Amino acid sequence: MSGQVNQAFEENQLDMLEDGRKSEPITYQNANYHEEKNPWAINNNAVHAYLSKHQRIFKTFGLIILNLLFITYIIFASIYWENQQKNCDFQWCEGYGLLLILTGLIYLGLFYFLIVKRYLSKYILQCCRPATNSLECLQNTKYGTRITTIIIYLVIFIAIIIFLVIDTVDSRHRLISILGVIILLGLGWVFSKYPGQVNWKPVIWGMILQFILGLIILRWPVGRSIFQCVSAKVATFLNYAKSGSKFVFSEDIVNKGVFAFTVVPVIFFFNFMVQIMCYLGAMQWIIMKLGWVLQSIMSTTLCESFVAVANPFIGMSESPLLIKPYLNQLTSSELHAVLSSGFSTVSGTVLAAYISFGAKPAHLITASIMSAPTSLAYSKLFYPETEQSLTKSENIKLEKSSENSILDAATNGALAAIPIVLGIIANIVAFVSFIAFLNGILSWFGNLVGYEQLSLEIILAKIFMPLSWVMGVPWEHCEDVGMLIGMKTIINELVAYQRMGELIKQGRIYGRSEAIATYAICGFANPSSIGIQVGMFSSLVPEKKEQVTKVIVRAFVTGSAACFLTASIAGVLLDDISVLSVPNNMTMSNVTSTLTSLM
Repeated sequence: MSGQVNQAFEENQLDMLEDGRKSEPITYQNANYHEEKNPWAINNNAVHAYLSKHQRIFKTFGLIILNLLFITYIIFASIYWENQQKNCDFQWCEGYGLLLILTGLIYLGLFYFLIVKRYLSKYILQCCRPATNSLECLQNTKYGTRITTIIIYLVIFIAIIIFLVIDTVDSRHRLISILGVIILLGLGWVFSKYPGQVNWKPVIWGMILQFILGLIILRWPVGRSIFQCVSAKVATFLNYAKSGSKFVFSEDIVNKGVFAFTVVPVIFFFNFMVQIMCYLGAMQWIIMKLGWVLQSIMSTTLCESFVAVANPFIGMSESPLLIKPYLNQLTSSELHAVLSSGFSTVSGTVLAAYISFGAKPAHLITASIMSAPTSLAYSKLFYPETEQSLTKSENIKLEKSSENSILDAATNGALAAIPIVLGIIANIVAFVSFIAFLNGILSWFGNLVGYEQLSLEIILAKIFMPLSWVMGVPWEHCEDVGMLIGMKTIINELVAYQRMGELIKQGRIYGRSEAIATYAICGFANPSSIGIQVGMFSSLVPEKKEQVTKVIVRAFVTGSAACFLTASIAGVLLDDISVLSVPNNMTMSNVTSTLTSLM
């Protein structure tokens, strides 16, 4: 029990009541009688003891009943599908096919965790023992590990070159984007904090992983269909927030598409669901597994990998909370990597805003996924590790939810979205107004010299035009894309996406230019985010404030460079067919039907 204890109870009696044990009759000083035993309490204790004794049997029986019910449902769904479909259309993203995929994933996971991992793992390890012994012998050989690593890198590098030579036969202009990758990596090494101490393994593997992810998502038809389906489901999921908005603000206002009443309330719903998943432990489990995969491939520390994976799910302000007990143990390089990953991605809480402006959900989700390993790779290039990490894999446990119940978690999640919503509204109102004010001043100065159209957009466009071109944007669109990159870097990505939507409607950018621009500005690297990060880490770990202020600017540059690298890789892989396969005008209400027609 919590709170103040009633002094009328003795301590041992209170413990007995909490544990549900039978207590002795209570003796009162002024009454010579014993309270009769409650038969309901005795029966309740007996039932509780019986259930506790046979808990495993009842749990097994319940799981069997649940599985039988689910299998029965699958059978009825199969019969209904067979009677309704004439051309074997499985509807992999919508109907019966999606049910089969989910069923397969669930039972495959259960089979692995309940049978393979529990009973067969030691036999599998024994079968793999000869291979592991050979690898150990090779590692113990002088220069064995280095030679093997070089051979693997050369094979992958040659395979990528062969693929690009064949794939770009009809569109050699896509190879310009490789120049962007080379320039960005070269600048990262030249201006590195410690150029001579760069560990190239996470850098190389981060870029390889980014290219493979891009290949799967952007060029492989199956992978592209899967991620378009996922993006459609995300948009459909966010669209459910309209029901709450209509209830509160009226259906008329919501149907008119007013930003503050249609898009912003989605954040309440998304945060609500994320907090519930954190309470159940599902979010921590997903982040733990994905972070372990990223750490195994890139040899980064678990803290860095966890935060990089968590950012696209819960955002740069919330993801460090998962490793809060270990923040004071992070080295400068690890802290730089954690900050950089927050700047290089966007969170699901703001996807609805970008989609409403005209950005395609498939590009937004792909950009966040591809930027996660890239941020770690560029971080280790721009700020190499020179200290011994104090956070080891064996002593890392993700922070658990502090809520008392699922209802408490849901309520806290919705309330926690209030500052996010207010921040978005305040930023849009303030910065859009400031841009208009600044453009008025610039126009006045330009008018005095006969150049009345002078504006902030024109200045930023001219500055970032070369960067747009090396990322693969056609020269005729470089000025507009450069303007978007500048607005995202100097102001924020919300304003940039809002402006990009206007350019798309005007037909000034489209196709590959639109796609590359979406990738290039898909990150939180902006001046206001610097303030947010410094303030958050100063409150979480005050002793690290000076260290944070020393690395924050480099982390800002790393986050921006990671977005530009992702855009460059997308520019290499995206051809006209791939771009056209992503549905145009994909809004949250029609995304699902559009995707179904494509598949």
